Amino acid sequence: MDSFSNYSYFQSDTDYYEEQSFSLFDIHVLVPVTIISSILFFLGITGNLLTLLIFKRYKEMRTTVNMYLSSMALSDILIFLGLPSDLYRIWKYKPYIFGDFLCKFLFYLSETCTYCTILHITALSVERYFAICFPLKAKTTITKCRVKRVILSLWVWALLTASPILFLFGVEHRNGSLPGEAKECNYIECSAHTGLLETMTWVSTIYFFLPVLCLTLLYGLICGKLWRTRHKLRGPQAASREKYHKQTVKMLAVVVLAFVLCWLPFHIGRILFAQTTTILYDITQYFNLIAMLLFYLGASINPILYNVMSQKYRKAMSRILNYSQVCFSSVRVKSKLYAEASSDSTLLSANGFS
Repeated sequence: MDSFSNYSYFQSDTDYYEEQSFSLFDIHVLVPVTIISSILFFLGITGNLLTLLIFKRYKEMRTTVNMYLSSMALSDILIFLGLPSDLYRIWKYKPYIFGDFLCKFLFYLSETCTYCTILHITALSVERYFAICFPLKAKTTITKCRVKRVILSLWVWALLTASPILFLFGVEHRNGSLPGEAKECNYIECSAHTGLLETMTWVSTIYFFLPVLCLTLLYGLICGKLWRTRHKLRGPQAASREKYHKQTVKMLAVVVLAFVLCWLPFHIGRILFAQTTTILYDITQYFNLIAMLLFYLGASINPILYNVMSQKYRKAMSRILNYSQVCFSSVRVKSKLYAEASSDSTLLSANGFS
């Protein structure tokens, strides 16, 4: 779902707080939010694209763990496609000028990617649990081919389970207002009357909190296993494997923690807005605005965490940036030489040597 859909999802039919400008917030709030959102957009798109490039370009980075992280990076990039629409809607939520199809599509895409990210983090944590707690069995069962099939199935499942969103949202006229003013990208009123809206609210909420519970249990079991075996392993290979497992678990634990902290307000906002009265309207609107920023922070922060937590990722990133710098310098030199050659040719022609 669109990250600012807490507003659309639970908006009542009361237009008490609407102003003629149809803006939800004052200009002194909108400007800094837009600046922060633009920074997150740049960091999220470039960071996740670099992550995809690193995992694709360097063979040593093509591990089963990084296959999940690559797919998550793609999901995060797609999430950012909804940011321009979110910004437009907080500046002027009606009339919505982009049409019914784009309204439905952006809600559906955002909800799909939200589900997909949650499923990927859960599946990756399950894989790490088996790799650490049942290493012999994991060697034969956790293969790149199977991981590819798992990732594909996660995307298909996310696409299917998010599909009711297509029937929940659209562009509608509200409260008998003027047609040009009342076009909103919002939930369809009949979906609220049939109970589908409330059902999807709780489905998406469970989609977040149930995996968080599973993740807490899994990482508790993993930490317990690593603690019990810390002095039992012998030999350089065993020590190296234990070090790799610890480093991987640390990085994933930080990623999971960032995911929970950034996305928890978003899901709390859905529940809070569902129970809100007009007295708390302004409070919940500002809460949801902060939740929106944290939602996009969660989609942009992973490449930064990889860079901080993983030495291999830092080295690969450095190689990519150095290569880009060399290519850019080469292009500049060639352009300069071409310009000088063109200048010399023009001078010779002017002197009658052509």
